[in-house]
Parts: sequence; C-alpha cells; structure tokens
Amino acid sequence: MLEKQALAGFAAISQETRLRIVRLLVVAGAGGMASGDIAAKLDNAAPSRVSFHLGHLEQAGLVTSRRDGKQIIYSVIFPALSDLVAFLMHDCCEGHCKYCDRAIALFAKCTGNPTYEDREATNAKNA
Repeated sequence: MLEKQALAGFAAISQETRLRIVRLLVVAGAGGMASGDIAAKLDNAAPSRVSFHLGHLEQAGLVTSRRDGKQIIYSVIFPALSDLVAFLMHDCCEGHCKYCDRAIALFAKCTGNPTYEDREATNAKNA
C-alpha cells in the first residue's frame, strides 16, 4: 500500500461517524448492511448524513456498495482494512517481527465470512 492510499484510508476513518460505520460493517461481514439499517444503528441518523459518510468511505476505497432491489447494501472491503493494518505494522521491530508478519498474513486472508472453526465454536457455545 502506498502512503497516499494509507493517508486516504486513515483520514476517512478518523471521523467518528465513519469509524462507527466501518465497525458496523466489519461486524456485518461479507453480506454487508443496508443503508437504512446503518442509519438505524447510528441512533436513527438522517439518511442524507449516512449517505454522505458512506460516500467518503467509498471514495477512500474502504467500502463498496451494491443494489439489492430497492436497497443499497454496503460492505467493508476487508483487504483494504488489512492493508491499513499491514501499512502500520510492516516494519515492526525493524521489519523482523515474526508475530507481526503472521498477524499481517492472517489479516490478509479475512474475507468477512466466518471460518469453519468459528462456526463450530459458536455452535458448541450455543449448545
């Protein structure tokens, strides 16, 4: 990731509402969330306000949208978030930290879908 891209990403999430939106979308996973549902989770924020912030996140390359009937569904772009983490951690310990290298590699694999092990743990916990 280039520094310019990292700056755009960090600038986008440096605003409180946009950070909250990204966190909501991370929890929603790959399926994403409708803009109306996002507004509801943001204390019934005005749709125009939510649209404004989602536009900033899309422009920064952190969020994508798709139409589903009359709704617009927004999803976080997981590789973009992992790239931001990697940008910060890449040179940890002068570039020689096996733990950070593993964490970066694991973040890069995230697709926003639960892994089999995650589902199994959830099912066992709920049983």
